[in-house]
Amino acid sequence: MEKLILIFISTVLINNFVLSYFLGICPFLGVSGKIESALGMGMAVTFVMSLATGISYLIYEYILLPWNLMILQYVVFILVIASLVQVVEMFIKKYSNSLYQSLGIYLPLITTNCAILGSALFMVTRKYGFLESVVFGFSGGVGFSLVLIIMAGIRQELEDADIPSVFKGAPLTLIVAGLLALIFMGFSGLISS
Repeated sequence: MEKLILIFISTVLINNFVLSYFLGICPFLGVSGKIESALGMGMAVTFVMSLATGISYLIYEYILLPWNLMILQYVVFILVIASLVQVVEMFIKKYSNSLYQSLGIYLPLITTNCAILGSALFMVTRKYGFLESVVFGFSGGVGFSLVLIIMAGIRQELEDADIPSVFKGAPLTLIVAGLLALIFMGFSGLISS
């Protein structure tokens, strides 16, 4: 249980996919304009990342390894992710059309979110078991959601701020992202292995 808690804390705060590995930057910058859309995207990514990591573990462990087909892991992991994204997209479109509209093109782009593929690949290289892989995927999604919501809150507050026109838009967003990365680096001494 202690190892699972360490994986969770480490993945959410210390080794955050967005701020530490710079994975998932496209939706991070594209959907972080409004808190509502950031929350919806975060929940969708967390769901897909959790399931994709667990399913990818099972496929890797029980099909790819025994049949010596590790060369197919990228293709298989992407197929798993794409399938899960289609399920999430259909669910959101049916039950929350306003969220579906606000996420726009970024919802199908979850398929190409490298943070999700990264979680599946990290799970293999770190030799996690099934439960560890699911916790790792879930905590990666929670960390992604946390950073996305924090960024959306900051960007909403900055909309009304008196900012020089040179910094408005992408420049200020990237500066804030850099400051967030520095803040999250402060957690690096929290856990020592």
